[in-house]
Amino acid sequence: MGGDRFATAARLRADLDSRRVASVTLVEEALARAEAARALGTFVHLQPERARADAREADVRRARGDLRSLLDGIPVAIKDLMVQEGEPCTCASRILEGFVAPYQGTVVAKLRAAGAVIIGRTNMDEFAMGSSTEHSVYGVARNPWDPACTPGGSSGGSAAAVAAGIV
Repeated sequence: MGGDRFATAARLRADLDSRRVASVTLVEEALARAEAARALGTFVHLQPERARADAREADVRRARGDLRSLLDGIPVAIKDLMVQEGEPCTCASRILEGFVAPYQGTVVAKLRAAGAVIIGRTNMDEFAMGSSTEHSVYGVARNPWDPACTPGGSSGGSAAAVAAGIV
């Protein structure tokens, strides 16, 4: 498998480049960790099929020696306020329930152009208006080191995903 779930992006890049691991493996491990950590309220939406397809493409590029960037093939997550064409985006609010983005936001477009593999969307305070991720239609995000504590900020799901070694 991929190994240390707390590996840095630089370490994952080195592992990919040396062929010790494939992007598909890193993505499968990240998805499995995200599923196992559901109780933390970290993710509001996972996109396993799209992530797997993007990882396969990254592995093909790597085999050809055609890397897009140092992020190519590395699993990442995005906050549920960054629009990704064809994917739901609710900003953790009932108001946007069922909304599917018709276009790609700049941050997402740049991550995808760099070859980063987006595995899903992280929990947040509704419309990023808070400091504890307690005000989300998806529930509270929990700190993986101490679930009684907040992971902090309106980006609590993102913080928890990193702290739990998911991405």
